[in-house]
Amino acid sequence: MTERYTLPHRLGMGGVPIGNEFRVTTDLQASETLASAWDAGIRYFDVAPHYGLGLAERRYGQFLHRQPRESFVLSSKVGRLLKAGPEHRDQTLMPYSPSPNIEIYDYSRDGTLRSIEDTLQRTGLDSLDVVFVHDLSPDNEDALPKPWLELWPEAVEGCFETLCELRDQGVIKAWGMGVNSPEPIMKAMEDSDPDLHLMASQYSLVEHDYPVETVFPKAREKGNSFVIGSSLNAGFLAGVHRYHYGAKSSVISKERMDKRRKLAEMAFDHGIDLLAAALQFAEAPDVAQAVVVGMGRPDEAIDDMVAMDKPIPAEFWQDLRSAGLIHPQAPVPG
Repeated sequence: MTERYTLPHRLGMGGVPIGNEFRVTTDLQASETLASAWDAGIRYFDVAPHYGLGLAERRYGQFLHRQPRESFVLSSKVGRLLKAGPEHRDQTLMPYSPSPNIEIYDYSRDGTLRSIEDTLQRTGLDSLDVVFVHDLSPDNEDALPKPWLELWPEAVEGCFETLCELRDQGVIKAWGMGVNSPEPIMKAMEDSDPDLHLMASQYSLVEHDYPVETVFPKAREKGNSFVIGSSLNAGFLAGVHRYHYGAKSSVISKERMDKRRKLAEMAFDHGIDLLAAALQFAEAPDVAQAVVVGMGRPDEAIDDMVAMDKPIPAEFWQDLRSAGLIHPQAPVPG
């Protein structure tokens, strides 16, 4: 096994808000957020064609093309190609984005190469560091042209094999799945040779049992690791009335609301910032390389960077475990 790539940065900026996923973010606000993240010391940036149907990649490029390319890490995604469509039918997907693009799913070799080339065109950059295979997952079957398992063989022979070749040639540094469900990550580790996965909706203070018990042990066996993209559950642990993504993200179960309240109360009792606890918990596993957080305002970038290093006493984690709020084997900071 060749030596796996190691991300040199603990915290990354996620591009969902910059792509107007949840609300309108102006060009000026996006530019100021990227500048604030950079000034705060953030040097890892994650994006995807899907975020704003190309809008987030264009905004990232407008800022990042002015920075020395070797000074930052950029990850994007493959699996969707964008085409300009006068009917703007995908406005139903991204109602806050002005992009005219429509999405076409394609996990073939040609589609993978085209997707990477298109990302470089939209960003104005000459290379990607990490590529994630986006949303080939059971939770996305309403949008996929076929059930994910029917698309899987094409992805293994096309997309996955192509990304392995690009990595082995040094064109990219690593690749893996970027999905909301654990099954594709587990299957990819068996059927191909990925390195680094984006765990988009599976690991946080709110829910983490399955990764601790099943996904992380398999990753250790295979020499795989993770970028944790769900540390705040799309803002839920930062106080936003939203849990992950989709049309029903504002319909939150009583169980999850109760758990957030208990976590907040425990944090208050210890004088802890829940934002800091959530981010540091997500970073704690030995197989977690970085935490990526969506940032749509300049103050969010600063707050997230500061939160990564706020002191948290060991007693806080012990009390969470004693109260049954985290898994008995869940890794904790320190």
